[in-house]
Amino acid sequence: MASTYTLISSNVLSSSAASVTFSAIPSTYTDLVLRCSTRSDDPSIFLRFNGSTTTYSTTELAGDGSSPYSLRNTAGTGYIYVGDSDGSADTANTFGSFEIYIPNYTAAQNKPLSTFSARERNTTLGILNVTAGLWRNTSAIDSIFLKPNDSTGFVSGSSFYLYGIRSA
Repeated sequence: MASTYTLISSNVLSSSAASVTFSAIPSTYTDLVLRCSTRSDDPSIFLRFNGSTTTYSTTELAGDGSSPYSLRNTAGTGYIYVGDSDGSADTANTFGSFEIYIPNYTAAQNKPLSTFSARERNTTLGILNVTAGLWRNTSAIDSIFLKPNDSTGFVSGSSFYLYGIRSA
């Protein structure tokens, strides 16, 4: 099954921003992919669909090459954790990257997602994180809101690219 990626929207920050929102997402694709390169004072990144605080669930696997760990949250509200970015405790001027894959974003069913993030520390150990998530809501996704877990937001130079995938 062939698929094609089409850039729906992009945002490269020219100044710091508390959050980033993709709105009016068209329903003409099968799946969505969000690719980001970010930096913030707090590296944890959170997402919300359609402004909804409906229950989100996650299962996370992560490691830094020395200390693996896992975490499960079956009753999260407000936001869903989608991975790590580089933070103020990491090497200066480096950005972490993450990708979020959202299949069947318009289907009338709960919405699964998967994420992969890499935190580039350049000091001792980088951190890789894989998260499987679920938004317990059957509405089509028409907006995506991202924010770091702090009040300072994303720094200038952080980039966000939203793609639609059409399956043939």
